[in-house]
Amino acid sequence: MHRPAVRPAWAVAACAALLLTTGCSSGGDGQPSEATKTPASRTPGATASGPAGKSGAVPPAKGSVSVVRTVTEGLKSPWGLAPLSEGGLLVSSRDEGTITRVDTETGKKTELGSVPGVAPAGEGGLLGIALSPDYASDHLVYAYFTTESDNRIARMLYDEKKPAGEQLGAPDTVFKGIPKGTNHNGGRIAFGPDDLLYVGTGETYHTELAQDRKSPGGKILRLTPDGQPAPGNPFGDSPVYSYGHRNVQGLAWDEDKRLWASEFGQDTWDELNNIVAGDNYGWPDAEGRSGGSEYHDPIAQWRTGDASPSGIAYAKGSIWMAGLRGERLWRVPLDGTEAAHDPQAFLEGKYGRLRTVVAAGGDKLWLVTSETDTRGTPEKGDDRILELKVS
Repeated sequence: MHRPAVRPAWAVAACAALLLTTGCSSGGDGQPSEATKTPASRTPGATASGPAGKSGAVPPAKGSVSVVRTVTEGLKSPWGLAPLSEGGLLVSSRDEGTITRVDTETGKKTELGSVPGVAPAGEGGLLGIALSPDYASDHLVYAYFTTESDNRIARMLYDEKKPAGEQLGAPDTVFKGIPKGTNHNGGRIAFGPDDLLYVGTGETYHTELAQDRKSPGGKILRLTPDGQPAPGNPFGDSPVYSYGHRNVQGLAWDEDKRLWASEFGQDTWDELNNIVAGDNYGWPDAEGRSGGSEYHDPIAQWRTGDASPSGIAYAKGSIWMAGLRGERLWRVPLDGTEAAHDPQAFLEGKYGRLRTVVAAGGDKLWLVTSETDTRGTPEKGDDRILELKVS
């Protein structure tokens, strides 16, 4: 698919990868294999449900997206994105294991350095990054990455006064033992409004891990900045916050401090979930809505060809969800409880696979493409960071 040119500018032993032969249509991000790119379906395939909200203004049923500019281009396998308070963006490279600073005014890229111990393979590598809640004083950058034995989270001091390539301090591992696999490594991390670290993990094709509360696989974890189970977690001295997940890829909070998460389905439904402490989200017994009381149903679901969701962000009363196989940006308007209106798709096929979306304040979003992740069809300039204006 030709795309138009754009302007420059997660304690248990680690599990080995389990190779399934079920023909899973979303082998991590809705693709049958690492090399094959399946065209996105042209049918919307998205549904939403839920009663009217208890509070808050409901955003319009229809919104808009405009691409303001290309911030930078020429990125290789970009994955995590963290806006700096002083300006600029930090972006991780999954396959190169590096973190790069991007000047949002000029697009200039400066490599901070490599993260030691990263072992990229399949969907593993250097994945999500997040800034310490006290970044202004401690300058700590957190990273989720795959090693030869597990997935783990470490924090590093960022010292921009040092020469380029030497600005990252030695990693201090705060949490380890998250199962690793070729696919379904999770990887998204984010500090919440409570200044605690939330971690999205995958079940690495070992589906039983999702329902095993002793395993960190197929979960959302909630940790202190030092990597300890957060006080008030639902299962005592456990890092588990919610379970029954297949492969959590996006985390975001709305203005009412409710947590939302995107998740890869298998053959039928991808999901957007409202995360409640201690709830079971069904996998592997339920994919999409089960309609029963045992599992917490998603508030929106998509056919796998239309989404294969990755990062999410909240802006202008809606969740914005990046689609990989779906090659589009989904808008899900929220009310005080559940989804208020049907999801709406933007940018379909225009920039290829979309990996990460981050709120930039007000009506702005940063959007990261993902054509150089071995599953895309890179074109000149890929991969990019785009600045969007939304409503």
